[in-house]
Amino acid sequence: MRKLPAIKPMIPALALAVAGLAVPALAQEAAPAAAEPALPAGISLDGVYVFNTLLFLIGGFLVMWMAAGFAMLEAGLVRSKNVTTQLFKNIVLFAIAGIMYWIVGYNLMYPGDGWAIPGYLGQLFSPKAIDAVATGAVDDGYSAGSDFFFQLMFCATTASIVSGTLAERIKLWPFMIFTVILTGLIYPIEASWKWGGGWLNEMGFGDFAGSTLVHATGGFAALAGAIVLGPRLGRYKGGVVQPFPGSNLALATLGTFILWLGWFGFNGASQLAIGSVNDAADVSRIFVNTNMAASGGAVAAVIATQILYGKIDLTMVLNGALAGLVSITAEPLFPSIGGSVLIGAVGGVIAVLAVPVLDKLKIDDVVGAIPVHLCAGIWGTFIVAATNPDTNFMTQIVGIVAIGAFTFVVSMVVWLVLKATMGIRVNPEAEINGLDVSEMGMEAYPDFVHAK
Repeated sequence: MRKLPAIKPMIPALALAVAGLAVPALAQEAAPAAAEPALPAGISLDGVYVFNTLLFLIGGFLVMWMAAGFAMLEAGLVRSKNVTTQLFKNIVLFAIAGIMYWIVGYNLMYPGDGWAIPGYLGQLFSPKAIDAVATGAVDDGYSAGSDFFFQLMFCATTASIVSGTLAERIKLWPFMIFTVILTGLIYPIEASWKWGGGWLNEMGFGDFAGSTLVHATGGFAALAGAIVLGPRLGRYKGGVVQPFPGSNLALATLGTFILWLGWFGFNGASQLAIGSVNDAADVSRIFVNTNMAASGGAVAAVIATQILYGKIDLTMVLNGALAGLVSITAEPLFPSIGGSVLIGAVGGVIAVLAVPVLDKLKIDDVVGAIPVHLCAGIWGTFIVAATNPDTNFMTQIVGIVAIGAFTFVVSMVVWLVLKATMGIRVNPEAEINGLDVSEMGMEAYPDFVHAK
C-alpha cells in the first residue's frame, strides 16, 4: 500500500514507458511527463493493466476473507452466550464500511489535488468517490474499480479490530454508529496522511501495508472504547483476574489460519504492481517474509507462555502468530528472512507481555486485539527504520504518535458522546444472561444451557 512512483523497472526502457502505471489512482503525485520509447518485446500496456488489476482483485478478496477470520476468531474466544452477537457485529461492520468508504472515505483518503487542508484533510464529497468503479484507462495501468475494492478491504479490517475488544457488554447500535464514524472519517483521514500523499508521506514516514495506519489505528479506537465501556462484570473481582474461557477454541484456531492466509493479500498486493519481473519477485519476497514473521510470532509465544505460566496457552499462541503478522506489515519487503522471523518473534512476545499489563490497568480486551494490533503494530512500524533506508526512527515515532493521538482522542470523544446520549453498555442482567438473548433474541448454541 506504499506510495510508489511507477512500476519497478524490469529494464530502463520499461520503466520510462509505463511510469506511473502501477499505483492506485490519487494515491500519489503525478509522475513527470516523459517520452515513451517502445516497449520491450513481450510487454504491452494491456498486459500491465491486466496483471495489476488481477493483483488488486485477488489481494482484495483475500483481505475480504480476513473478515471471516475475525468472525471465527472472535466467535471462538467469546463465551457461548455472546456468539451470535459477535457474528452479527462482524458482518454488519463490513457492510457499513463498504457504504461509508464509498460515500466519503475513499475521497478523503485519496484527495489528489482536492485537499480542504493541504496534506491534512481532504474534501468530504466528490465525484471521484462515486466514479471509483469506472473501468479506468489502459494507460492508468490498472482498473480503478479494482483499486477501490482493494482499498475498501483495509478500511473494513480497521473496524474488525474494534469488535473483539468490546465484546460481551456493548450495545449494538452505539457500536454500529461508531463504526460509521471510524470507517467514514477517522480511518480515511489518518490514512490520507501517508497513502493519500499527505504530510506524513512528505516527511518520509514508512508504513508499507498498515501496521499503524490500519492495525494500530483499530487498536487505538478499541482502547478508547474499552476505557469508556469498562470491564465485563466479574472480570476483576476482588482484585484478581477471573478467567472467562472462550466457547470454541477450534473456531478460534480456524479464524487464525484464515487471517494468516488473508494476510498474503494484505501485504502482497500492497506492492501495488505485478506487471514486471521485479514486481513479481518482490511480491514473492513479501509472501515469504509475511509467512516467516507469523511463524516467528507463534513460536515466540509458545516459549514465552511456557516460561511465564509453566504451560503453553493456545490463545496466546494464536495471538502470537497474528502479532507477528501485524509486526511485519509495516515493511515486509526489505527485511531478510531471518530478520522477518525476528521482527515477528518480538511482536509475539510483546503481545504476550501486554496482556497482564492491560489486566493490571483493568482494561478488559476480550480477544487480545490491543496487544496484537496496537502494541505489535507500534513495534512493527518503529522497526521499519532498521531495514528501510528511506526512513528513520524519529520520523517513524512522529507518525505513530500523530496517528495514535488523532485516533485515540477522536474515538474517545465519540465514545463519550455515545455514552452520554444513548448509553453504550447493556444492563447487568442482560450481560449476565448474554447479549445473544438481550440484543439479538437468538442463540448460536440453543441446545446448550449456558452457565450464567
